[in-house]
Amino acid sequence: MEARATFSSKNFKPTGLTPTPEITTGLPVSISTMEKSYTGAIDGISSTAFTAAFDQASRTGSYIAMESFKGSVNGVEGSFNFIHSASTTGVDRADEFFCIVGGSGTDGLKGISGSGGITIDVDGTHHIWLNYHLA
Repeated sequence: MEARATFSSKNFKPTGLTPTPEITTGLPVSISTMEKSYTGAIDGISSTAFTAAFDQASRTGSYIAMESFKGSVNGVEGSFNFIHSASTTGVDRADEFFCIVGGSGTDGLKGISGSGGITIDVDGTHHIWLNYHLA
């Protein structure tokens, strides 16, 4: 099955945590949290743990995020985790990975599995899609 939605982020907060031992590379590493709201066939909220190696000036780097989602997917309510990552050179989105975490579903979404993706329009609108199965 497939589900699509738009989403927005808020409360992006750097945690101040750094990997230990701290190793200097060409990009600074940061660990942050944020909240997201989803509207569409995916409707709800998420709490996100966000790690990035990213240069603000050039907009170059990569991220990996773990999200805990609560809401509904095509009208079925519950919660689950998903993980996603991507890279950018400042004008693109590449090397994307997206996976629903097996065993994380609750209530009507218990047994959810699958993949998905995120796209960003030129105007900054964020979209998410899931290609999922319910056991």
